[in-house]
Amino acid sequence: MEYSAESTGDLPKIARDILRKAGDFRLFAFYGNMGVGKTTLILQFIEILGVKEPGSSPTFSIVNEYRDAENKPVYHFDFYRIESIDEVYDIGYEEYFYSDAWCFMEWPEKIEALLPDETVKIFINEEENVRKIKVELPS
Repeated sequence: MEYSAESTGDLPKIARDILRKAGDFRLFAFYGNMGVGKTTLILQFIEILGVKEPGSSPTFSIVNEYRDAENKPVYHFDFYRIESIDEVYDIGYEEYFYSDAWCFMEWPEKIEALLPDETVKIFINEEENVRKIKVELPS
């Protein structure tokens, strides 16, 4: 699946469509350069899921936890600052990834070996002020 977003106003519709097509998959990995809009798109996902509190990037804490409309956990990870895979083991990534909770991950390339096969991969790049979003669903 591929999408184009000319403005941030296009993102809610794109996020809804991705969630619908992802079905039961709960793990989402967002790839893209710094400043391309990974956090902005993730915040659209968590808003659609009914998270009421304002979201932000967990750059320094590695993970932010929210509650969706059904009071279930929603996790937002930012692996940019990790220096070794051991840090991800230390936070107990398995408890998050295998919990059936929503997990949205920035900079997943730093932990690629730990990503379950059931991860939806979202690639974002910018071409001439238009965000190009490519989605790969697990097989």
